[in-house]
Amino acid sequence: MKNFYILIALLSGLTMVSQSYAQDEFPVLKGPYMSQKPPGMVAEPFAPGIISKDGWELEGVFAPGMKEFYFTTNKKKSIVIGFRQQNNTWNKYIEIPRTGETVFSPDGNRMHMANHYRDRIGDDWSERKSLGPMFDKKDFGIMRLSASAKDTYVFDDYISSKMRISMLKNGKRQAPEFLNKDINTGKWTAHPFIAHDERYLIWDSEREGGYGGTDMYISYRQKDGTWGPAINMGDKINSDKDDFYASVTPDGKYILFNRTMDGKGDNIDIYWVDAKIIETLRPKG
Repeated sequence: MKNFYILIALLSGLTMVSQSYAQDEFPVLKGPYMSQKPPGMVAEPFAPGIISKDGWELEGVFAPGMKEFYFTTNKKKSIVIGFRQQNNTWNKYIEIPRTGETVFSPDGNRMHMANHYRDRIGDDWSERKSLGPMFDKKDFGIMRLSASAKDTYVFDDYISSKMRISMLKNGKRQAPEFLNKDINTGKWTAHPFIAHDERYLIWDSEREGGYGGTDMYISYRQKDGTWGPAINMGDKINSDKDDFYASVTPDGKYILFNRTMDGKGDNIDIYWVDAKIIETLRPKG
């Protein structure tokens, strides 16, 4: 499965804007969460037949404020489609090239895409900008970079199959360091999501003891600032397929993630589940 994720990463740097999806291809959607009935404690498809359908739908994510929703589609020329809720109705408003997995800063003013980003400018987004030479290294194959409210960066690397963390100290960006071995274990470790308050870290990994393919794991921040053991998130969210790309909605209520439906990566759907699972997995004491 690692080769599949590398292919996605490489394709992201080659994409051009596509006009393959028009607003009239989507039904009228009103109300919160793209007009979808929220899930319970067992994962289910997000917007089946609307967003999640036959083909390639990845990386569903709501922006802070819950008035924008973005997802990636089109395997050959992957693009990010953005919807915005206006007058209670969701309207497609933007298509941009996919140059890494879309993750928002907690304030919603920055759209991270691997080692680049776009800043919000009114109702639009800036041109793609680099995070700088510290993250442009040739031996960093960044796919997803997630940022906390303290501007801590956690990111993956398809070259090493491990994840790194970079913190701010006295306003200065610290050189990235590998996360602990308990997190960076297995054939594949990638796609981190760090909570805005850094209480937990979610990622996916292919390792012994899982349910099949890649599973999603969680680690909780300890009182001494270290990261606790990797905990498999269980069979309510993981399956015998590949489960990956988790993110938590900005209101903290739901986890969105991807599931490979066909075992080949030609049919990938967006799923979601109640985020209460995060607290049920937290070690007691």
